[in-house]
Amino acid sequence: MTDTNPIRVLIADDHAVVRSGLAAFLLAFDDLELAGEASSGEEAVRLCGQLQPDVVLMDLVMPEMDGAAATRAIRQACPQIQVIALTSFKEEELVQGALQAGAIGYLLKNVSADELAEAIRKAHTGRPTLAPEAAQALIHASTKPPSPGHDLTDREREVLSLMVKGLNNPEIAERLVISQSTAKFHVSSILSKLGVSGRTEAVAMALQNHLVK
Repeated sequence: MTDTNPIRVLIADDHAVVRSGLAAFLLAFDDLELAGEASSGEEAVRLCGQLQPDVVLMDLVMPEMDGAAATRAIRQACPQIQVIALTSFKEEELVQGALQAGAIGYLLKNVSADELAEAIRKAHTGRPTLAPEAAQALIHASTKPPSPGHDLTDREREVLSLMVKGLNNPEIAERLVISQSTAKFHVSSILSKLGVSGRTEAVAMALQNHLVK
């Protein structure tokens, strides 16, 4: 990379103090250049279309259009622009959401200037960078057991919602216009999938895990 072609970086963050800090950080590196600043997800998407930066430093938690939604929109409209999520949060849902939206990196705001500069250079060449905490969150998400009720069919969820309302098997059969033996089969299947021994436990688990509307 030559000095005549610095990597152009767009900063997207709803906090002015963070934007000015990141803008100052870019000045310290000859091969990085500030392309622009956005104070919201919507503005980031619009400026990417206008300014065509190489890399976006994207805050994830912003009002209205969050960072993941903005990342998805940018990657769809301008696939050549790489996005690095730069956030204070390391929750699994945020990490997964950002990467699924198309971010190539996920860094926490306590990252050092040199590490951030290196991540920008890597992103520009299509190489990902993950904060250790983000990598750990992804590993944890992939190894934790699936949530209770994840394998219930739509019909079983219907039956479960009637169980929550206190209906017995004959009443469930009547409500869903099915035979009593079919209703009994569905109830048995629900108890088995939820790993519980009776209707009361099934209802408690359904309410606890929001399995029915």
